[in-house]
Amino acid sequence: MSVICLHAYVSGRVQGVWFRQSTKEMADSLGLTGWVKNLDDGRVELIAQGEDQAVRQLEAWLNQGPELATVAEVASSLVSQSEQYETFNVS
Repeated sequence: MSVICLHAYVSGRVQGVWFRQSTKEMADSLGLTGWVKNLDDGRVELIAQGEDQAVRQLEAWLNQGPELATVAEVASSLVSQSEQYETFNVS
């Protein structure tokens, strides 16, 4: 079991459509930790840590998001785990 850390920016119609809360619910269901927040430029940023397969499932889900979202682009990369998170939080 390998643990990885994903850093992603999601753009499109992703604010005001329950994107952060839906991401938290998905991350919680996959057993991931980290955070998600809105950015001033209209994008959503997130860090997700956990088992490789679970992180990849969340990454795939980000490309569609919740029902009301319209995802234009997901820019994601694996990063080193500089911090350990206990839960997945919405900022």
